[in-house]
Parts: sequence; C-alpha cells; structure tokens
Amino acid sequence: MALLLGPFLLLMSKFIIQVNGPAYGTSASVNALRFTQAALMGGHQVVCVFFYQDGVYNSTDFSLPASDEYDVVEHWQQLAVQHRVPLVNCVSAALRRGIVSEQDANENALNHWNVSQSFIMGGLGELITSIESADRLISF
Repeated sequence: MALLLGPFLLLMSKFIIQVNGPAYGTSASVNALRFTQAALMGGHQVVCVFFYQDGVYNSTDFSLPASDEYDVVEHWQQLAVQHRVPLVNCVSAALRRGIVSEQDANENALNHWNVSQSFIMGGLGELITSIESADRLISF
C-alpha cells in the first residue's frame, strides 16, 4: 500500500513485532512498545505482537510496578484495545515460565491463572502464518 503526500510517495508497511525481553529488567519491551506506537502513528499496520521467550512476562496480570514507575504491561494492554492489535503469547514459552491462561488453568485443573485478557495464547505456527502476511518482522 502506498500513500501519496505531495511530491513524496510513502510506502506503508505491515509489521510483526516480536518481543523476547521481559517487561522489566531490560529495555526490550519498552523499546518494542515505543516502536509499535510510532509505526501505528505513522500509518503502518501491525499484524500482531508476538511475545516469545522471556517476553511472555509482559502478559501477566500479576505485574504490580510501583505507582511512580512506567507500567509497560498496562501500556501493551491499552495499545491492543486502542489499535486492535493482537497480542500473542507463545504458549510453550509461557507455560514453561508459569504464565498460565484461564483455558490452560482449566485444562490442567489449576485454581489460578495470570494472563491478561488482552493476550491470546498461540504457537510458533501463528507466528509463521503472520510472517507470510507481513512485510517485516522486527525483534526486540
């Protein structure tokens, strides 16, 4: 897709954002969030944000930063709602790290779960399918 702005031709891209870093302890998640926000503001499409490895820690409802700290988890959730961007957790990476969705809790007779409703569980197959429809995969 292209957009004509005066004498300039601006090409719009479809991005997949892959987040490998946790919500806190590294800058990966915040950098990914800011890139995603900038891409959306620039008119680009974000097909999905895929949380992999320690990136799945971004999906927990049990993250409680101090009131004077930037709440990156809350900002991911707001982005998903405002821009209808799917936030996809790698289910294998999540379960290995104790990040459990309501469905996984029910299937495994667990009393608790901690994945925010803004996130969906998926696998690497969903990432591959998304890659086929995107122009670029950006990994943080």
